Amino acid sequence: MSVYAGLDVSLNSTSICIVDADGAIVREWKVDTESEALSLAFEPYRATITRIGLEAGPFSQHLYSTLAEAGLPVICVEARHMAQALRAQTLNKTDRNDARGIAQMMRVGLFKTVHIKTDLSQRLNVLLRARKILKSKLLDIEADLRGVLKNFGLKVGKVTPKTFELRIRELAAFDPLIGAIVDPVLVARRTMREQYDRLHTLLLQVVRDDPVCRRLMTMPGVGAVVALTYRVAIDVPQRFAKSRTVGAHVGLTPKRYQSGEIDWTGRISKAGDPAVRTALYEAAQVLLTRIARPSSLRSWAMRLAKRRGRKKAIVALARKMGSVLHRMWIDGIDFQWEARPI
Repeated sequence: MSVYAGLDVSLNSTSICIVDADGAIVREWKVDTESEALSLAFEPYRATITRIGLEAGPFSQHLYSTLAEAGLPVICVEARHMAQALRAQTLNKTDRNDARGIAQMMRVGLFKTVHIKTDLSQRLNVLLRARKILKSKLLDIEADLRGVLKNFGLKVGKVTPKTFELRIRELAAFDPLIGAIVDPVLVARRTMREQYDRLHTLLLQVVRDDPVCRRLMTMPGVGAVVALTYRVAIDVPQRFAKSRTVGAHVGLTPKRYQSGEIDWTGRISKAGDPAVRTALYEAAQVLLTRIARPSSLRSWAMRLAKRRGRKKAIVALARKMGSVLHRMWIDGIDFQWEARPI
């Protein structure tokens, strides 16, 4: 007899529900949110279990990998899609009822799977996020220091990262108390800048040693950060049957609503990973405004900008760049500056 399981994972415990092929509940219980405890919980059902549903979340990558390595048929499902299905239930929202709903969705096959990144991509993603956090905090500190000094009519003006601290100390010297307050903030900024530089150097080293990133960087406008962000987000290019679907995956395609006589197209969906969407948009801006060397891709974007405006052209170029980068990765070729004959 085939059975199906649903997991509702929380920080400390996980609700498990197992149902049979007719939808009848076989067993319900809770275990600790630990990979060993979950693997042990399904041991009695190893021969009969067909699917185990696990919602995408903070623990999903670790738990999925552990259950898959144990030989269990685990599936990571899209959380927003599953939330819509669970909302249709007339039951109260509890961990127990959510586990029941996920188990029933596994039984009827009503779910949308989520790609679990490879081990390498998960580690590279940590590097990108750590670098981004330090950069964000550095910018916040610098902006706050500028704002503090403006209250006293002092303007920092244009400075480089290296001359910023000297300029702040020079302006704060007008008052001993302000100087004493600013000093520890500047020391913290200097330390954060040093650690940020370490992470950025590590990122450049990773990109230099990665053949995929080096190939992606042959496209104009694509630097080390954009290439690594794209590589981590796509992870396994073979999971996209067509290159043009990458744009929809990262949220760069327009929304559409159609019902009866109503049919309208809106702004981009902004679905998927915002980091890769932002990276592609920035790369498109660079290609359109800073790259002087002519290319078929830039010429296409320039023609579109004349017809539809610069902002829409940049979004369309970002979407097209995502598709071209995918094709370069799949075919193993560098960027072609001129259009190839068909």
